[in-house]
This record gives sequence, structure tokens and C-alpha cells, in this order.
Amino acid sequence: MSKLWGGRFQGATDPLMEQFNASIHFDKRLCAVDIQGSKAYAQALERSGLLTSDEAATMAKGLDAVLKEWETGTFELKLPADEDIHTANERRLSEIIGSAVAGKLHTGRSRNDQVATDMRLWLRGAIDELRALLVDYMAVASDRAEAEIDVILPGYTHLQRAQPIRWSHFLLSYVFAFQADLERLDALRHHVNQLPLGSGALAGNPFNVDREFLAQALGFDRVIPNSLYGVSDRDFVAEFLFVASTIMTHISRLAEDLIIYSSAEYGFVTLADAYSTGSSLMPQKKNPDSLELLRGKCGRVFGGMAGFMMTYKGLPSTYNKDLQEDKEPMFDACDTLHGSIRILTAVVATLKIHPQRMRAALTADMLATDLADYLVRKGVPFRATHHVAGEAVKLAEDRGCSMADLTLEDFKSLHTEFEADVVDVFNFEASVDRRTSVGGTARARVVDQIALVRAFVAKRAEAGKKASE
Repeated sequence: MSKLWGGRFQGATDPLMEQFNASIHFDKRLCAVDIQGSKAYAQALERSGLLTSDEAATMAKGLDAVLKEWETGTFELKLPADEDIHTANERRLSEIIGSAVAGKLHTGRSRNDQVATDMRLWLRGAIDELRALLVDYMAVASDRAEAEIDVILPGYTHLQRAQPIRWSHFLLSYVFAFQADLERLDALRHHVNQLPLGSGALAGNPFNVDREFLAQALGFDRVIPNSLYGVSDRDFVAEFLFVASTIMTHISRLAEDLIIYSSAEYGFVTLADAYSTGSSLMPQKKNPDSLELLRGKCGRVFGGMAGFMMTYKGLPSTYNKDLQEDKEPMFDACDTLHGSIRILTAVVATLKIHPQRMRAALTADMLATDLADYLVRKGVPFRATHHVAGEAVKLAEDRGCSMADLTLEDFKSLHTEFEADVVDVFNFEASVDRRTSVGGTARARVVDQIALVRAFVAKRAEAGKKASE
């Protein structure tokens, strides 16, 4: 089969150029959506009178046969002629039903609007899969948060012990980050789900193809109203790469926390053996390789986004071959996300926590803010109480004791409003339960957070069930 673009060219293409120009080795992943788009376009051609009903039926049957070959692994590429998925599918369709009918499929259609349609169809499905995986993670983490709600550990700022928090509160902080990521994917799907097919190469379709019909047939929400924009827009790829980078950033940060918590110096958690490896030299080592890989792959996805943006930023209007660089980072980011979310879910579901080690890391100086708050409740301005609490910390340090070991006389020497009930400050459970505002560490507030997550997960599960029906 001659090249789709070969009519005005004479002589052979340099084999190196053939290889350099080809995209079939990665865009063959679009095989199913390319056929899906072609079947809808064949229907549109029939509605416009450009195909007879018999020709349309023949074409649909042929396209189904091509798809079957891809699904069964029997599709044979003919290289270098099959330079991309569109060429390969049309070539095979011609072999199955004959070129007299197959040759009509591309009427009024360009690879420019074809590939833009394929990518949107493929990414739409990928987004749906990623959203489901994030919902699974949220369910696993919220289950764990509920089961371990009474476990308390240090909360950190600047990697320094700051205030006591609930382990559940820590887990839920990332759950809500992933919920925000899910909402970003929702917005992205809306942007992805618009139809470029019917834009032609750049100037539109001359055969009055019904684009509204095409949108409905392919499940798009709306038609892209400008053909130049339709063939050239890759904002949806850039946006996906940004959202993917953000999700991977959240995964990487959680991985970093758990790597630190799993170290011997902390000993708060132990990863399951299934998600750890050993050292080739030191038999005692148990390395959190799963988490380190998750942390490392964040850079891979971010790099793909940066590289694509450098390609995209300087392109003149409509289609340019530079846009062949849009698919590999999109595919790679999706694959990386898909695997990373599943691994993270498994790690969090199976890791073992050590509440006693967490408890042992709590120190009385972490309640310095509670000491200041004690005086606030006595009517002392916070700026003054902050200073007094700092003096209490310094006094304990100078004596080489815990702040909880200071006597009432010691506290009264710092401020006259201290009374015998100051000892009640030095209670970690009471400290976390004093944070009763929405979003705080109080048990009731964490229960509220778990309820919010469960309601969100249930709503998404119901929506997913309806979408599959």
C-alpha cells in the first residue's frame, strides 16, 4: 500500500528518515480507539450519502476484523510501510475488504483530526481507570484510619517534633490530597471530552459531515467549534501531565514520610516483605525500595511534562509534526501513575505500625503550645503566654528534665496564673482532643473526616456503577 501522503513525492525515502518519522512502535496503543473513531466516521459518511448502506456495513465488518486481530495478537505490521497506527489499520482494512470500499474511509478526514480524536478517546478511558484507582486508595487508607484512630505520634514541621497528632490524621492528610487530585481529573476529563473529528487537516470538512452525530456516537460532550484549534490543541495533554505530576508529587511525599518513619531511628512503621528488598552485601538490611521507586518516578513524570511543554510552546498554528512528541510522555505518565497508585495502595494496606515506638517519641516539650494555651484560658494574651511557655522549655532544658517534671512553684515563678491543674496540660490524648475545630486532631473531628471520605468514596463507586451499566 502506498503512503497516505505519497502522491506528489518521487523516489524512495531515506531508510533513516523512515525510522525517524515512524510512530507505530508507540502509537499502536491507539489501535482500538482508532478503529472506534473510524467506525463512527464511516457511519457519518453514510449519513452524508458518501457511502451506501452496503459499503458502510462492509466497512464496519472489516474494521471489526482488524480490531479482532489486534486483540488476539495476530495483527502483522508491515514495516516500514506501516509508519503509524492510522496507516496500519487502513492498510489492513484494504486487504480485508478491498481498496474500492476501504479507500473511501478517509474522505474528508485527515490524520490531523484523526489522531487528535484517538488521543482524546484513549486518554478519556485512562482517566477513568486512574480515578477508580485513586478511589480504591482512599477506601484503603480511610479503613486504616478508622481502625487505628487512637494511635498518637509526633507531628513534624521542618522535620522537628512539633505537636502530637493522630496517626489517622496523618493518613487522612494524604487522602484529602488525592481527593483534590481526583477532582482535577474530573475537570481534565471535561476538557478532554470534546470532539476534533470533522476538522479535516485544518480548514474543516467539505462534505457536510454531521459532527454532532459523531460526538454523540463517540460519547463526547461537545464538538470543538474551530477546526484550527481542533487539530492543534494539545492543552489536554499538557494538563494531564501536570495533574499526573501533582499526583506523583503527593505519592512521592507520602513515600518520603513512610521511608523516614520506617528507618531504625524512627521505627514507627515496618513495610511488608512483599514491598521491601535486601542488600547484596549487608544481610541485616530491609530496604523500602517500593517507596524509593515511587519517590523516584515522580521525577520521571515531571520530566515528561517539562519536555513536552518545551516542544509545545513554540509551535505555529494548526498541526506540526513536533506534535508526534505528545504521545510518549502521555502514555508513560499514565503507565507510571497506574503502577504507582496500585503499589502505594498495597504498601499502605499491608504495612505494620508500632504504636509503642510512636508513643515513645512523644516528649513533654511538644506540649509547650498547650502550656501557652492554658494561660490564654486564664485571660493572658497569647503573645505573653508564648514567651512564658518558651521560658518553661528553657528551664526544663537547663535542669536536664522533662517539662512535665517542673513543680507548681517552678511554673508560678514564670507566671502567677499557673495553678495546680497545670499538670493536666501534660497529657497527649487531651492535647489532640483539644483541637476540636473542623479539620483538627480531636477524635470526633477525625471521625468526621473519615465519614467525609467514606461518603465521597461511596458516591464515586455509585457513579462508576451507573457508568458501567
